[in-house]
Amino acid sequence: MMRWDRPAGGREPAAAALLGWLSDAQAPRVCLVSGSEDCGKSALLAWLVHHGSRPGGLAERTVHAVVPPSPDESVLGTVWSIADQLGVVARGPWELVPVLAADGRRTVIVLPDVRGEAVAELVLALADVPGIRLVIESRSGSPAHRLLSGSGCAELDLDLEQWRDERRLAQWQASQTSQHVGAGLPEPGAVVDLWDPVAVCRADASTVTAAYERARSGEYGGLREAWLRAGQSLCRDGESASRALTLLAALGDGADPRLASALVEAAEGSGWCWEWSRVSGDLVPPWPGPVSALAVGEGPLKGAVLVTGPGGSVRVVRVGDGGARGRIVVGGFQPQSVSVMADGTVLVLDEGGRVHADGSWVARPAGSGIARLLDEGPTGREVLLAALRGQVGTAIACAAGPDLGMVVFGDAAGGVRAFGDWEGAAVLHRGGVTAVAALGMPVGSEGVVPLVYSGGADGTVRAWSPGHAPMAVPLAERDCAVVSVDAAMTPSGPVLAVAWGDGVVEWIEVDSGARRTFRPGPPVRAVVLAPDGRLVVGMDEYLVCLTPRPPAQPALGGVQKGP
Repeated sequence: MMRWDRPAGGREPAAAALLGWLSDAQAPRVCLVSGSEDCGKSALLAWLVHHGSRPGGLAERTVHAVVPPSPDESVLGTVWSIADQLGVVARGPWELVPVLAADGRRTVIVLPDVRGEAVAELVLALADVPGIRLVIESRSGSPAHRLLSGSGCAELDLDLEQWRDERRLAQWQASQTSQHVGAGLPEPGAVVDLWDPVAVCRADASTVTAAYERARSGEYGGLREAWLRAGQSLCRDGESASRALTLLAALGDGADPRLASALVEAAEGSGWCWEWSRVSGDLVPPWPGPVSALAVGEGPLKGAVLVTGPGGSVRVVRVGDGGARGRIVVGGFQPQSVSVMADGTVLVLDEGGRVHADGSWVARPAGSGIARLLDEGPTGREVLLAALRGQVGTAIACAAGPDLGMVVFGDAAGGVRAFGDWEGAAVLHRGGVTAVAALGMPVGSEGVVPLVYSGGADGTVRAWSPGHAPMAVPLAERDCAVVSVDAAMTPSGPVLAVAWGDGVVEWIEVDSGARRTFRPGPPVRAVVLAPDGRLVVGMDEYLVCLTPRPPAQPALGGVQKGP
């Protein structure tokens, strides 16, 4: 068992009480460590974090998230820090609280030097979540202390003599050493020009976040709104080119046009080229609305991306510039997944997992109405659609084939099932399938080989070809659920795009295994890949299109340059 050192300054009684609180299932969910300035609050929390963050300790003493102290206290900065450390995505308290409540696991969060009422109110909201324990440092008499101390929390007032062992204090002072002295608050950072996109990309993220949080809506030419949309990613990634790309993706069309130009230049060192964004409030072209699912168009819908959302319709936008191309009304339900067959038939899953087909974009067959009536029996398309209507799924995908193509369903039991030109079924996941993609892979003289990629709640992406055993090893695996998967044959070969539950989007070249990532900031709802290599990422507030930036090529004399 891991050994814990003694706390500094004779604080053994307080440390014992803190550990006792952590192990007591009936104790209040908040422990408030209070006292006057320089009484040892920070040192006690540093001791807890130092030991509680190490592997191999008791589960009840494990610390899962620590918000770094900052002279610029910010509710959003606190939310984003907690969410990032816990592997979830939250734009604000209104998302963090339900996300942690849905998780349900025991989680210990440490917040040093809480001063204001706003962060204290966040603490109280989190304390209502079963399984959450919060250790809060706050100076006695501060607004935060006044609010929390009256909330029924457990309080360790380090100004009280009972929380210090004088003999141990004397021994500690005589030793003149301490491994756990609190560092206190960092000094305030340099003043940042909040109108300058390059400056904010290089500045301390907590300083920028706090300043924009205090500012009024509409200030700073649209830069403030973009920062607050993408803040969790911006506070995580300190690389200025990646920050510039993230800000650019979240910038609305009402922003000062000089901002986009400056951010495009600043983002040149990132791994992606920004193509376009459509942000909530955009008018020309209009924002297509919140995204629940995406699909790349086929047949008469080629060159388009289909966007489904809570409005019960499917919006069709051009993949080249995000402009509006049309709209499909699918009925009075909330679309959960969407895909397009080779002839342009749009397949949509409703909330119950039932498929609805729309053929309004499909070319009409030649011949007179009488001739069609005299045809014997239903068409192959009609037979396939009838078979699909009897299925219940959690996700749907289509791929072109020699005739009708292939339609794939994922289900709540971890299985996938293929219909059409290739048929079969396999169980690929422990738990439900959350996303599927299908691809017809050209393979030499064999023609086309069908490939199915599926993502699950178990945090894996797996591959399967109907008629064969699934690949034994996942193509990708992480400690969070897969949200969306797509696959395409691009100029660089077969590529997978995967959106994960912690807000990361991965681009994976199947042949080489090469990967690159994009983290937009908000929760990602869906991703799709166009055959030309464009990646479209859909979220509640915006839609962004990117292409991977080609790697720099070596030139004569060792100088690096782009192709």
